[in-house]
Amino acid sequence: MVNKQRILIVDDDNNIAELISLYMTKECFETLILNDGESVMGAMESFSPNLILLDLMLPGIDGYQVCREVRAKYSIPIIMLSAKGEVFDKVLGLELGADDYIEKPFDAKELVARVKAVLRRYKPVISTPEITDEKKVEYPDISISLTNYSVMYKGQRVDMAPKELELLYFLASSPNHVFTREQLLDQIWGYESAVDTRTVDVHIKRLREKIHGNSFWEIATIWGIGYKFEVKN
Repeated sequence: MVNKQRILIVDDDNNIAELISLYMTKECFETLILNDGESVMGAMESFSPNLILLDLMLPGIDGYQVCREVRAKYSIPIIMLSAKGEVFDKVLGLELGADDYIEKPFDAKELVARVKAVLRRYKPVISTPEITDEKKVEYPDISISLTNYSVMYKGQRVDMAPKELELLYFLASSPNHVFTREQLLDQIWGYESAVDTRTVDVHIKRLREKIHGNSFWEIATIWGIGYKFEVKN
């Protein structure tokens, strides 16, 4: 029997949490509901979720802090749920490592679609020595593997959120090719995401904080257009 993928639902409104759980269960997900942020880290060990649906307005530790704590140790996808629809709130959530941001009230079918879309993009590898077609790009000081979602930079593994790694891999796979923000948004986030092109800038900023390039390559800004992974001659 194939193990069900597990969704951790964190929302202090139990009615909403139960409704989400109902829809997720119908789609053959296993769910666990938490009504506060303090219990999340414990559930990461005991429940081992494949994705977190995280409300921002939680008692005690809010969703932003929960996201920060989870991201410090884990790279699983996080979708934030909030009645806050301001651009500032969305950008802050993405800067902290969320993979998507959905405003309340939301359509349950759309939520399910977004969960499935995020999970399709994040596929941790199961160790199989027979694999020979690894999706991997390498340059001096850096190795980016989409097969096992890992980045090695100057001999050290760098923790990245799934979207960060996918964006880096996409750019590095087409060296010196300039992509507009709209192209990158469509390629990495797809039609199902409600975030705008500023999301790309946020993720590029986070990538540059983690990897700094060298004399051979860098993540370059093409002003007024977008970005490219520049390989220098």
